[in-house]
Amino acid sequence: MADFIAGALGGACGVMVGYPLDTVKVRIQTQKNYNGIWHCIHSTYKMESVSGFFKGMSMPISTVSVSSSIVFGVYRNFLYQLCKLKYGTADIKPSKLDIFVSGYTAGAAQALVSSPADMAKVRLQTQTFPRHSSTCSLVAGPKYTGPIHCIITIVREKGFFGLYKGCSALMFRDCHSFATYFLSYAVFREWFVPVEQGSSELWGVLLSGGSAGVVAWGIATPMDVIKSRLQVDGVSQQKYRGVVHCITESVRQEGITVLFKGLSLNCLRAFPVNMVVFLTYEVLVKKIKLITS
Repeated sequence: MADFIAGALGGACGVMVGYPLDTVKVRIQTQKNYNGIWHCIHSTYKMESVSGFFKGMSMPISTVSVSSSIVFGVYRNFLYQLCKLKYGTADIKPSKLDIFVSGYTAGAAQALVSSPADMAKVRLQTQTFPRHSSTCSLVAGPKYTGPIHCIITIVREKGFFGLYKGCSALMFRDCHSFATYFLSYAVFREWFVPVEQGSSELWGVLLSGGSAGVVAWGIATPMDVIKSRLQVDGVSQQKYRGVVHCITESVRQEGITVLFKGLSLNCLRAFPVNMVVFLTYEVLVKKIKLITS
């Protein structure tokens, strides 16, 4: 239970730290009218002010808490049961393969839960609408007024399974990235945190969490681009028939580099976000176990 609670609070803290850059990343990946990161930031601020960077954040704060809780809870419990099954006891250092498989399972579990919220987040982030307009009476309002309205609209237009558009790409992204995430964190933690766990433990956790986030997003970015494009596809017109068609069309039109759009932003955002996530998680797990012991 401690892992589920600590994971939920760690995820919520991570969202608050990284959401503005996530909005910029999604827009760069899905829209062709930006020349780069700074052009996107400048255009978003000029058109929508600071609030434009936080579009759709209320849904991720709650849902990322749930999905992060699932990720850490499933990971720790699956790893615990796996070690008991393989070695007869959980009080043993797991192998790198054990950690990888447990992370892979955790990624699959959370993808199924987070897909609807992620769909609403991406749709809201890519919905641009001037905050102030002298001709507002002549301009149609935004299609979605908020996360709940976005979800209801998608269900009304596409049915319940419309919320899971791009879920296969999301699943592929999260399974591999979370497997890499937990494995790299374990490796970095061995490097940065000495066995004695002295005064350097805090910085070791911060560096390990941040580095693990960067490695995981390096693996996840290509499928993250495809996932985002599939999720916004169909707002105005249908372009892609599925994951493979989206990949081939995107590469054909924009070159192989299209799969790495937002990579620098993902890595830039991942370091501070996952520093916060793992530090919050590690501290809370210890506190909760201390209280309940």
